[in-house]
Amino acid sequence: MSIQYDLHSHSTASDGSLCPAELVRLAKLRNIDVLALTDHDNIDGIKEAQREAANLDLQLVAGAEISVTWNRSKTIHIVGLNLDIDNPILLSGLQRLCEFRRWRSEEIGRRLAKKGIEGALQGARSFAKGNIIGRVHFARFLIEQGHAKDMKQVFKRYLVQGKPGYVPGDWATLEEALNWIHNAGGQAVIAHPARYRLSATRLRQLLGEFQALGGCALEVVSGSHSRDEIQRMAQLCRTFGLLASAGSDYHGPENPYMDMGKLPVMPANCVPLWESPDWDSPLLRLAPDSSSLAL
Repeated sequence: MSIQYDLHSHSTASDGSLCPAELVRLAKLRNIDVLALTDHDNIDGIKEAQREAANLDLQLVAGAEISVTWNRSKTIHIVGLNLDIDNPILLSGLQRLCEFRRWRSEEIGRRLAKKGIEGALQGARSFAKGNIIGRVHFARFLIEQGHAKDMKQVFKRYLVQGKPGYVPGDWATLEEALNWIHNAGGQAVIAHPARYRLSATRLRQLLGEFQALGGCALEVVSGSHSRDEIQRMAQLCRTFGLLASAGSDYHGPENPYMDMGKLPVMPANCVPLWESPDWDSPLLRLAPDSSSLAL
């Protein structure tokens, strides 16, 4: 029995374009059996997604993608999976990050106004369907207003370091993020590690610190990883004794390069997170020979 996993996805609770129920319906349509909803720094969409998943006989994993400032200035993302969404330590930590996100969105609006782009905050808010206003929402506004032709161009011109709308992150520390996840009974995964463009030495440093703090997995298969990057991350899992996770990082149909249900197969020479004794999945009990699971 082949079980399809996608352990990284986003809804309108953060910067995705589908509401949680729509996301779950799409996952079912794409033959996903186990879907993790991992919105940025919040769990607001989980209950809606759980209700829809129960109707469709799909397993919904409660998750969140937590923003971390590592090594003083580098932003990385840690996915927490199988979270107790009522855990007070987790909720307090996420609330702090959401408060910073609210201030950051106001500051982005102020900085763009100084460059002659008025109404950016209001415009970004019109694209946000939940409580989170992120850079993607500002990007959509800037594209709509003709300041750039696409996401790649708008980020390059306005929203990355050194550009008018860039505001540095003041996120959780790596230790804080893992503490929140572990207190909520979850497993911690480094999201899309190849995307950070760290040197080999820095990436090994990150993995060493992550492992020492109780982190258990690396997102080997990601919607943004090339085939070569998948193999390189699989090798790092073996080197550090980490489990391997897989997720599309799906945000919506406007991002076809991160489509749902089209992930490459997990490399055979690493151990999937869902084969861990700490991963409690009723679907696994239906498939004792899970070593052959494909994504």
